[in-house]
Amino acid sequence: MRRFIGQLTGVRAIAATWVMLYHYQPVLATMHLLIPGVHDVLRVGRLGVDLFFALSGFILTHTYLRKMGPELSWPNTRHFLWLRLARIYPVHFVMLNVAGLAVVAQMKFGGADAAARSWLNPTDYLKQVLLIQEWGPNPTRGWNFPAWSLSMEWLAYLLFSFLVLLLFRMHNQLSTKTLGLLWGASLLPLLGYGIFYGSDPYYISGWGSTIRILTEFTAGGITLLIVQRFTEQTPHGPKRRVERLATTLSVAFPVTIVLASLILGHVPSLQWTTADFPDMSNAADLPPKWHLMLVPLLIAWIGSLALTSRGPSKFLSTDKMILGGFISFSLYMTHTVWYGLWRAVLTKLHINGGILYAVGAIGLFVGAFIIAWLMWKFVEEPAREWMRARSGETAKPVEEAARA
Repeated sequence: MRRFIGQLTGVRAIAATWVMLYHYQPVLATMHLLIPGVHDVLRVGRLGVDLFFALSGFILTHTYLRKMGPELSWPNTRHFLWLRLARIYPVHFVMLNVAGLAVVAQMKFGGADAAARSWLNPTDYLKQVLLIQEWGPNPTRGWNFPAWSLSMEWLAYLLFSFLVLLLFRMHNQLSTKTLGLLWGASLLPLLGYGIFYGSDPYYISGWGSTIRILTEFTAGGITLLIVQRFTEQTPHGPKRRVERLATTLSVAFPVTIVLASLILGHVPSLQWTTADFPDMSNAADLPPKWHLMLVPLLIAWIGSLALTSRGPSKFLSTDKMILGGFISFSLYMTHTVWYGLWRAVLTKLHINGGILYAVGAIGLFVGAFIIAWLMWKFVEEPAREWMRARSGETAKPVEEAARA
């Protein structure tokens, strides 16, 4: 069953890079690289987070279905939660404080507006420390704002001990066709929210973040159950015809996502305007309405990749892509703070275009990956290994140790 770990690790690299490019759109626009087509795909780049949510549900169900599924156990739950904290908390805590120091420095030396940073207070800091800042209908963002997704992941982890009980019984008692129907049903609240909640381009307010994590995480878990049905068909994995179909779909799904992004980006009624957001200079960079409709395709892509070692799966399993997957969490957590510091320096130097800006932009992108690697190498992995060892686990998860 670990046959799909490689390609899904590579998917993490795709997801984190997609989110990073979504945030770096203004830089690409200044360099005249935000051409039609590319722009449409990057406008929906925030869906890389939704891809992470579904991947998390898929991998955790794979890892813990038989360990935690048969019965509810507090020792097992406590052990699971400790290992999840080992995975996310060290980088989160470091970047939370780095982001705070960076903002204070900008306010002191760069003339940044303190009023725009009302979240810079002890209460919001404590919410970030406890990973509860995104809970509820009106989330409080700030500090290192990509951590909003960790707050949602933490909510999913707290509920996972109950979800895995249900998934275990679904796996043992339901047909593959019924699992498919439940997969679609689990995403209906998300699709309904994406279509009918039309006042927030980011789908945050009105419990939006909670709807996204619960539906996508659950759908990721059900996807694993469906994949298992096919991988257990023979001692060596899925039947050949299943793998051939999965290979075709692993190409078809991303192509369809790109085409759908182009369509969504060119339907006038689905675009936000400066009339909707008077304080925003370029509403064209906002994701189009209904972009959550692409999420089922992303989750189905995970399933198709897991059922084949050919096509995109072969590329995603290469050493470079797996390394990219390893550093993806650190890339996601560091890239916006690095971007803010980069912008502050260029503003101070009065560089807003031309050759110097292009050189600086190259430094921005290269620097983002270097910083991510350094964070992964010297913070994320050592702290994770130390915390895992405290619980009696091997320093590295088996599938990662095998590739280290």
